Amino acid sequence: MKDIYDMGDRLLIVFTDRISAFDEVLPDPIPGKGVALSEMSVLLLGMSRGVYPNHLLRRVDERSVEVVKASRIDLEFIVRGYLYGSAWRAYSRGRTTISGVELPPGLRMADELPEPVLTPTTKSQAGHDEEISARDAVSSGLLTWDEWRELEEASLRLYDFYRRVASSRGLILADAKFEFGRTRDGLIQIDEPPTHDSARIWPSEYYEPGKRQEDHCLDKEFLRAYLREVGCVRCGLPGVVVDQVARRAMGAYRVMAGAARPEDLGLLGLDEVMEAAKGELRSGGNI
Repeated sequence: MKDIYDMGDRLLIVFTDRISAFDEVLPDPIPGKGVALSEMSVLLLGMSRGVYPNHLLRRVDERSVEVVKASRIDLEFIVRGYLYGSAWRAYSRGRTTISGVELPPGLRMADELPEPVLTPTTKSQAGHDEEISARDAVSSGLLTWDEWRELEEASLRLYDFYRRVASSRGLILADAKFEFGRTRDGLIQIDEPPTHDSARIWPSEYYEPGKRQEDHCLDKEFLRAYLREVGCVRCGLPGVVVDQVARRAMGAYRVMAGAARPEDLGLLGLDEVMEAAKGELRSGGNI
């Protein structure tokens, strides 16, 4: 999560250690998460300037950046290269058309899609984001057809670029979320590039189609999986869970930057974490 400060024609974005899941801000911060997301944003936005313009101006400190102020378009442009998350849940219930693209029969959870699919959603201030079609986005006044066509192409180009960067580091960028804004000079990418919080990132070495990827993922899906297991979002996180989320947040940046390998990160699988968390509870810890 981020704190944003208005500086006139610029914004100061501070990446905090707070973390959310299922539209709730969790009570426990994740040490170092803000630094990791700031590092990843500076790295990837700097690399992708030639693909599509973005808002990054300069790094202020280890967790803060100065950016161009833009008028946000209230859509999230989600590009999926693999069948996972809500798309998999819909497909497994018999829905084979996702955002107007007909998927072939017989796909498994985490299978690579024949081609990346753009699945835009609304950006709600409260509650869940909802899928939205291009026609509905334009008719509701969120953007024009020209803007839609430009941002559809930009989203797919950015995903392809970031996906190739990830692949060069032994990572799979399964999906990613992009946001855009208007400036006097045109449309730009805003918010953040693929990070622990805004993408699904899987080490290629451990990737197995047909299975869940949370045991080795470098994204927030691990935390969501843990919360589903315990059935409580607002409960305090055991120390082992905080540690594993922190390892994944910083690990995503370190591997993408070429400073570490996934096997160096000390990741535990979900079952191992559940056992360790029970041990904390037995010894007097708080779940």
